[in-house]
This record gives sequence, C-alpha cells and structure tokens, in this order.
Amino acid sequence: MIKLPELLAPAGTLDAFKTAILYGADAIYAGLPGFSMRARAKITTDEVKAGIELAHNAEKKVYLAFNLFAHDFEYENLGRVSETINYLRPDALIVSDPGIVMWVRENHPDIPIHISTQANICSARSVKFWQAAGAKLCVLAREVTHNEFKSIRAACPDVGLEIFVHGAMCMSYSGRCLLSNFITGRPANRGACAQLCRWKYDVILREHDSGVEMPIEEDERGAYIMNSKDLCLMPRLGEVISAAPDSLKIEGRNRSEYYVGSVVHAYRCAMDAYAADPAGFDPAPFMNALNVLETRGYTTAFFDGPVGPDAHDYDTTRSTSEYHAAGVITNATDDEITLELRNEIKAGDEITFILPGTMDKATIKPARLINAANRTEVQKMAAGQHNSIIIPREWLPDGLGVKFVPYVLAYKHK
Repeated sequence: MIKLPELLAPAGTLDAFKTAILYGADAIYAGLPGFSMRARAKITTDEVKAGIELAHNAEKKVYLAFNLFAHDFEYENLGRVSETINYLRPDALIVSDPGIVMWVRENHPDIPIHISTQANICSARSVKFWQAAGAKLCVLAREVTHNEFKSIRAACPDVGLEIFVHGAMCMSYSGRCLLSNFITGRPANRGACAQLCRWKYDVILREHDSGVEMPIEEDERGAYIMNSKDLCLMPRLGEVISAAPDSLKIEGRNRSEYYVGSVVHAYRCAMDAYAADPAGFDPAPFMNALNVLETRGYTTAFFDGPVGPDAHDYDTTRSTSEYHAAGVITNATDDEITLELRNEIKAGDEITFILPGTMDKATIKPARLINAANRTEVQKMAAGQHNSIIIPREWLPDGLGVKFVPYVLAYKHK
C-alpha cells in the first residue's frame, strides 16, 4: 500500500482551521504576531488554542510558526513566548533562526523542531546540519528542483522532508527580500512585507553616452516586472509523491477560508486518487478544481530547473480565473442551509458547492433568493456584514444532503 505524505494546510483564522479539517488536511500550521513571518496575523492566541483542540480531536496535528529572525533584545521577551508555547502545546515549532533553535532546545526540549523554508535548505549537507542540531523535519527551499529533492531524499532517509506544492511565490531567494524594508520601512522578513513585487513599475532605459532616457514598452498601468505566478505542482503530483516527501505544504496563512478549503480539497482528492491507482492517476480533474480559485496564473517554478519567463506575469497582478467565492455555509438543519455571502449573489446565478471528500459537483441555480435576516425574497444581495441567504434542502441535488454542512464552500462565475 502506498504511503502518502502529510497534507499540510495554512490557517490564519479559526475559520481556516475548521475548513482545513473539514476538507481533509492531515496537519495545519499557524502563526501569531511577533512569533513568525506574519506580523499582521489576524488570529489570536486563544483562537489558535481552540484550533489546536479541534485539530487534535480530529486526530490532526498543528505546527506553530516561530520563524522570526530574532535580534538580541528580543530574547529578553522570550519568557512570555515560552508561556504561550506551554499554553498552546503545538505538535512542532517551525523555526529558521539558529539562535531560536538553540533556545527551543534549551526551553522546550520535548517539542519537535521543523526548520523553515526561510533557512534556505538546498542540499543534503544542510539537511544533515539541521538534523544534527536537533531538527526532526526540514522544509526545503522552493528553489530545489525535483531531481535535487530525490538526491536529498536518498542521502537523508531518516529525517522528515517537506516541500511546498501550492501558493504564492516570491521573486527573491526563499523570500529573503529587502525591497519592502528600503522603500516602505516594512521589514519583509519580520512579517510586514508590503508586496512591492506586485506593484506597477515604469522602467526607463538610460543610454550612458547620450544621456537619452527611453521607456521600455508597457501599457497605461505600467509593467509588472517582478510578479511571479503562483506555484502549483498538481500537474506533477504523481512524480512528487513517488519521490517520498514526508509533507506537502500549501502556502497561505493570510488567505481566506475559501482559498484554504478549495486547495486542500483538490490536493486531498488527488492524493487519495493517486494512492488508489498510481498508474492510472490523471491530475486534470483536480487541476480543474484549482482553476476556480482567484490566481495570478500557475507555474511549476523550479521543479524542472531554473525558471523561465513563463513563470511570471508581466502584464497584470489580477486573477486569471473566471470564478470567485460565493459563500460559506454557516448553519445547516434538516430543512435548510444558510449561506453567508463572500460576493454579490443575484437570482439565477449558478452556485457550485465544493463537497468534502468527493469531486462530485453540486450546483444550483436559484430563481429567487431568501434573505436570512428577515426571510423576505430579494433579487440580489451584496456580501458583507454577515449577509446570508437561506437555501431550502429541496433545492439541493438529491442524495448529497449530508454533504451540506457548516464550513462547506461555494463559488460562482464573476
């Protein structure tokens, strides 16, 4: 029987925790402000605690990102951090700073250490270094090719190896970027990146001898010279799994529960399909499930070697998808479900539900909308302020009622 790697999902909110669990993640990673690369994290300590309890009740693991690069003065405050770690009791800490690794070993020797992608691990020698330092798992740099991964796996059979399979890419080496620091004063490697690689730029070519300045061709909005497409290894998932990684990581602790659930759903179904029939595995239907997400376009990035120009979108940072989130089910009874809206819905819109554990489609096209607040009929309803609609069970496809539960997601055409 094929041993599948762990599917690791991000959670920046408690709702994302619940959604990741529902759609089949094996483990979840989260971070807190001051702990990690997400200084603007929306989740609180008590919400992370609640998420860990939910995950453990579902027999899932939770890893806490602790991958800040610490200055000397910050070690003075780690007593408070230690209290938080003891309160949360995560299954592992994701660390990148060697000094923090030493601190964890001294203060929390019972908690496994996972080395973050921020440590830029690109070789078997680096893996063995961190293993000797006490690491149980190493997250390899995104710049590692598939062939390099196979060599690292062969040389390091007794330590966990994790790779990113989906999510945003950074134009800098393993996220080591100073653009945000210099231009806006917001440090990228301390969780406050201003995403300057997504900005529009006017590029000027200056001829040194003549002093003439000539703009490089661009549209009326400028040019997006550093805008990477999003990583997606779904087309190569069979090769990924066969190389025996221990964990497949989805990027996105700042993403919505719609993103988290949709990506986890596609990879969970794909991984299970591969396990059932490796020789006949076809990634196409699972790739279609990912195409409903708002995305900058997809790239396999460094999988086959150095990236080419097709890994970037020089024209726009706008989504290439024709779909966006419709809503999320917040309540379900024997008679009806409540769908909290994420975008405007109009009567006659086609709404498709993403059903946990199956690739079966569940689509409805309600001729009328029922406002959940007062049960009046409306022709359209905007999102925001927890605006919701009621959908009677009789409107839903037969035989699938049990699948329509809280935190099930839905999407629609834009």
